[in-house]
Amino acid sequence: MTPLAPAAPLPDLRRLCVHTITTKPWAIETAAARFAAAGVAGITVWRDTLAGRDVALTGRLLRDYGLAIVSLCRGGFFPGASAAERAKAIDDNRRAIAEAHALGAPLVVLVCGAVPGQPLAESRRQILDGIAAVLPECRAAGVKLAIEPLHPMYADSRSAVNTLAQANDLVEQLASPQVGVAVDVYHLWWDPALQSEIARCGRLGALLAYHVCDWRTPTVDLLNDRGLMGEGCIPLRQIRAWVEATGFQGWNEVEVFSTRLWATDQDDYLRKIVQAYRDHV
Repeated sequence: MTPLAPAAPLPDLRRLCVHTITTKPWAIETAAARFAAAGVAGITVWRDTLAGRDVALTGRLLRDYGLAIVSLCRGGFFPGASAAERAKAIDDNRRAIAEAHALGAPLVVLVCGAVPGQPLAESRRQILDGIAAVLPECRAAGVKLAIEPLHPMYADSRSAVNTLAQANDLVEQLASPQVGVAVDVYHLWWDPALQSEIARCGRLGALLAYHVCDWRTPTVDLLNDRGLMGEGCIPLRQIRAWVEATGFQGWNEVEVFSTRLWATDQDDYLRKIVQAYRDHV
């Protein structure tokens, strides 16, 4: 029997990051002001919030509020049924890298993609080739890429990378200091190999990001019904202990997709996020 990791100490708000998608109804300017006022220290920016804005000026605004820009979401979606589709995806990832550089984000999180009906092995090969194709831009911009494995329920169209083992394999194959992994508890909590693969990720020096939320029972929507921490069944403190046993001292990033929570008062919701972080992460 694998011994349990020691209980993780209570989290420090200085390591709390909130994704803009978590408070989706807010414009990025509103999110920045509210996050800073609530004591949130970091922000991960979703690309949709940058539409129509000067990216560099937006980055300056976030820093003026005292927020650390943790990462940019998202790149990826490399697989395509045709060479033209794959080339288009690579071009979009190059734009994401340029946006991250202009924003001042050190990291782009990758949702790697898949093609319905295409063998997963082929999609994984195209993901490997797509990441390799944009590494020169990463090196030039000083931006890293975090491969985020997604739950197997998304293997048809959102990601052919579904376990941390597969993400770690890609990191080893690419053998680049610009490439690592984002561990999201929503996608990985069920995996019996999670503890050992988190440890492997640490040995590779590849653990770049850690995302938290919860899994509600019953889940009524496979995309937009994530729970706030403490609303579900994910052993959050156990997983954080495994993550921190690797030496990871980065951000605890709250990433919640929830139609239910987006419909509530977002100021009240943000207060609940901070409290749930204190109580359950």
